[in-house]
Amino acid sequence: MIEKIKFHIVYLLFISITISGYSQTITGSEENEESKELGIKADSLKINDGPYVFIENDVLIEKSIIDGKVFSKELPLDAYRIEFTPEESTYEDVENIVVLSDIHGQFDLAIEILKNNRIIDNNLNWNFGNGHLVIVGDIFDRGPKVTETLWFVYHLEKQALESGGKVHFTLGNHEYMILHKDLRYLNSKYRVTSYLLKTNYTDLFNNQTVLGRWLRSKPTVLKINKDTYVHGGLSKAFLSLGYNIENVNKLMRESIDISKEELKATSFYDNYYRSSGPIWYRGYFNDNLPNSEIKEILRLIKSKHIIVGHCSNEEVVQLYNEKIFGVDSSIKNGIYGEVLLINGKEYVRGTMEGKKESFKIESTNID
Repeated sequence: MIEKIKFHIVYLLFISITISGYSQTITGSEENEESKELGIKADSLKINDGPYVFIENDVLIEKSIIDGKVFSKELPLDAYRIEFTPEESTYEDVENIVVLSDIHGQFDLAIEILKNNRIIDNNLNWNFGNGHLVIVGDIFDRGPKVTETLWFVYHLEKQALESGGKVHFTLGNHEYMILHKDLRYLNSKYRVTSYLLKTNYTDLFNNQTVLGRWLRSKPTVLKINKDTYVHGGLSKAFLSLGYNIENVNKLMRESIDISKEELKATSFYDNYYRSSGPIWYRGYFNDNLPNSEIKEILRLIKSKHIIVGHCSNEEVVQLYNEKIFGVDSSIKNGIYGEVLLINGKEYVRGTMEGKKESFKIESTNID
């Protein structure tokens, strides 16, 4: 009897959906058993999201959600770039660099910060000449505008290259969480997206999607001039395994399409994905490391500074006499955030309003 009732509920829902070759609509007055189980209210179904571009044989399928309607259309393969070369790990002779991290779906605030610091113009176009913009991980999770942020960075990359500049996006722990189906911090909007598109959220970024392939081209560790950029940090324990930046990036890319369960059965997971690994390490902020250990870490990676995200502060901070810079300025809260501005040997904070400020006494607020 219960199964019959469920069948009739699903059937009634099905016939209430307007179907055409182009769109699929779920109205605000309708909830089925699946949406209830996911904790999705009917009036929350009217969202806007996308596009998500799927690579299918000799065509692309672009899907967008507008006011709760799923619009799908076929495009030729050349409508989007579908092949991505893994990004290089090291760059030299870069004079101007701006750095931020942990945007976490707070697109509007990130845009405000970048505009006010003259990295982009009022039309969201590249305005930083031959400079380099580095995003040190964690675009995903928490906030409601992850997709907008991803496409913004995707398009800004091309504009930067045309001006002789470069946009870098190193993957953080939340990128790897999403890619391995860990959705604990997923904004509720994207649960609705998954429901409407009838797929697991992770599969929107698999290897048969444009954004998924693009993400797989990104590094975990980056070196520009004499500075190393990594979301969590490089611990002495991790470096003791033997450090080669190209190898780290190669292994992390390869790990994306290995299931979390398989990874956990290996020492690789313990070394790369746990608390001493590059995407989760918090030791610079938590462990009160001696200066001698910081100097040894820098010696091993042949760097003068390490720039990290992951540990939240009220502003961009410096630690260990400016050997470590923390650029997670709590943009994720949607209220305030900063960038690190590097011009030659000068390292300063760029405030949300676009002012340059020297560094204050170190402070940490671990999140």
